[in-house]
Amino acid sequence: MAITLTETAAREISTIIKQQELDAEKIRLRVGVKGGGCSGFSYILDLTEAQKDHDEVFEQHGVKLVCDPKSFLYVNGVTIDFKDEVMGRGFVFNNPNATTTCGCGSSFSA
Repeated sequence: MAITLTETAAREISTIIKQQELDAEKIRLRVGVKGGGCSGFSYILDLTEAQKDHDEVFEQHGVKLVCDPKSFLYVNGVTIDFKDEVMGRGFVFNNPNATTTCGCGSSFSA
């Protein structure tokens, strides 16, 4: 399996890269998790130029993604989408590894 980035999410990432005047060839979207949040783990999305030798590496819709091995245990199979709706806008995670998620969708337990 892998990390899936929808076309909508990829467009939003590309827009952010352009708005921040970053070098699209060097920038990676780091996907990860950290302890915390209302359900136990919180998702991390970060634009970075750093890519480590042990990172899992993917490319979808022109966006390069990297993920450290420990986080990959929790996000393998996740789909990252972007929603822009009346109730708010932001990245949405559909994680088959999550046993519970919080109401805001930004944290989970596995």
